[in-house]
Amino acid sequence: MNVYYEEVFILNYLLDFMILYGTKRILKRNNKMIRVIIGSLIGSFTTFLLFIDISNSILLIMKIVTSILLIIITFGFKNIIKNIIYFYLISIVLGGFCYLFEINNKFFLILSSFVVIGILIREFLSYKEIYSNKYLVTIIINKKKYNLEGFIDTGNRLVDPISKKNVVLVNLNINSNNIIYVPYKALNTNGVIKCIKPDKLFINKKEINNCLIGISNHKFNLDENCILPNKLKEELC
Repeated sequence: MNVYYEEVFILNYLLDFMILYGTKRILKRNNKMIRVIIGSLIGSFTTFLLFIDISNSILLIMKIVTSILLIIITFGFKNIIKNIIYFYLISIVLGGFCYLFEINNKFFLILSSFVVIGILIREFLSYKEIYSNKYLVTIIINKKKYNLEGFIDTGNRLVDPISKKNVVLVNLNINSNNIIYVPYKALNTNGVIKCIKPDKLFINKKEINNCLIGISNHKFNLDENCILPNKLKEELC
């Protein structure tokens, strides 16, 4: 059987490049592409270990050491554990896909790897975008605590015109004597919403002092029971 070392080297380089690039995109790393290229080159040299007469255990150790080295070269030492986890996660998903469908043809291997990593990047970024807008909200009113799950809505720009405080909308029945009525204007409708000044408001354990709690009579079309104002996004970053 003839083995073309240059083909194996190039194939390994392309796979390492796609995995490192996928890691970079999913984790939103700002390192330059030249470092991805250099890291992929370092990784592709492990191909030649396959043609050296060494035990499988030593080969495994050398592969692990080399993979950590190429991650350090590509991304540096910062967040190294997370970088390693995502690098191996993408590698395992890609390897499992190729094994499941028994892809041996070099052309289809590269094509399918490109498609799989592209889908992984899209799905990971989509989920990260969704969950990056979710927050744990704790409201304390009259010594009663309400634990909610909040979602930042870019459309929630409701502000009390007098106090200039933003309004957090909730689907709760809260009794309080400290009631403020805030006018609102929405699409084809306007009115006033009952708001309460909370004793304490915590979002992701950070105390927020510039918000009122608006009692919404309409059920949200969300899994969350609390809608946070858009202006809070900068404060919570």
